[in-house]
Amino acid sequence: MNRTLSLIALLIAAPAAAQMKTLNGAGATFPYPIYSKWFDEYHKVKPDLQINYQSIGSGGGIRQVTERTVDFGASDGPMTTQQQFKVDGKILHIPTVLGAVVPAYNLKDVADLKLSGPVLADIYLGKITRWTDPAIAQLNADAKLPDAAITVVHRSDGSGTTYCFVDYLSKVSAEWKKKVGLATAVNWPVGLGGKGNEGVAGLVKGTPNSLGYIELIYAKQNDIAYASVQNKAGKFIKASVDGVTAAAASAKMPKDFKVSITDAPGEAAYPISTFTWLLIYEKNTGDKGPVLKDFLKWMLKDGQAMTAALGYAPLPLSVNQMVSQAIEVIK
Repeated sequence: MNRTLSLIALLIAAPAAAQMKTLNGAGATFPYPIYSKWFDEYHKVKPDLQINYQSIGSGGGIRQVTERTVDFGASDGPMTTQQQFKVDGKILHIPTVLGAVVPAYNLKDVADLKLSGPVLADIYLGKITRWTDPAIAQLNADAKLPDAAITVVHRSDGSGTTYCFVDYLSKVSAEWKKKVGLATAVNWPVGLGGKGNEGVAGLVKGTPNSLGYIELIYAKQNDIAYASVQNKAGKFIKASVDGVTAAAASAKMPKDFKVSITDAPGEAAYPISTFTWLLIYEKNTGDKGPVLKDFLKWMLKDGQAMTAALGYAPLPLSVNQMVSQAIEVIK
C-alpha cells in the first residue's frame, strides 16, 4: 500500500517539476551584484522560474549571445553594428541601471586622491609613471604622495567597464583616442591585467601604490579607496548615485538605447558614468520571450527600487517609460 501511495505521489509531483522554467544568461561583471539580487528576488515572486547568470565580462556576453548559447546577454558597452550583423536575429539593448567606474587606488595615508581625465589618460599611456609626478602633485597639494612607481592595473578580458573607462579617456585625451581608442578590449600601453571587476579589485587591494578602474560597488564591497575625478565643469566629484543620476540628466536617449554619458556636462555630474544593458533577442524560442518580458516588466517596476542600496542609479523615469514600450516587441 505504501509503495502504491509513493508511486501516486511521484506521478503527482512529476508535472509540477516539469513546469520549472530556466533562463540562462552571461556577460558583464559591472552589474552582477544588482542582477544577482534581482534574480533571487524574482525567484521569490516566480518560484517556477530559475534565472542563471554567469559573470564573465561584457565581451563574453556578446560572444555567447552571438553564438546563441544563452537566452540573454549583458554588456556595459553596446554592440557594434558589425557585431550585431553576426547575430541570427535582432538584438535589443535594454538599459537596466546606471553605474560609475572609479579609479581605485592603494596608497598609504592618502584618504582623498584627486585625478583629472588627462592625468588618468597619461598614467594609462605610460607617460606618468610615479605618484610624485608634478601633474598629480598639483591636483593633490595637501596629500602625502609616495615617491613610488605607479602599478597600473587594467582588465585582461573583454569588458564593458573597460568600454566606459576608455570611452571617457577618448573624450578627454586626443592622444588616447588616436593611439589606443575605444572598445571593450584594447591594447594597453602599460599595466597588469585582472579578469573581471573582481580580478582588478583583488590586484589593487593586494598591490601597494597601484591604480585600477572598477565599478563602484566593487570598491565599496572590498573597502578600496577611490579617487574623486574632475568633471567637465571643473569640479572634483566622488562617485555616487547622485553623481551618476546627474550625468544621465543631459542624455538624449535614442530609440536603440545606445548612448554614452561619460564626460557629461553639469557641476554635479560624475564623469565616468554609464548605462548597462541586457542583450535580448527580439524573437525567442518556445515561451522564453514572454517569460523574459515578464521579468523585464518586474525589473522596471519593482527592481529599480533595489538599485541605490548597491550603489547603482535607477533608470530615469523617461527612460523607464521608453523601455516599457520597447519590450512589447519581444516574442
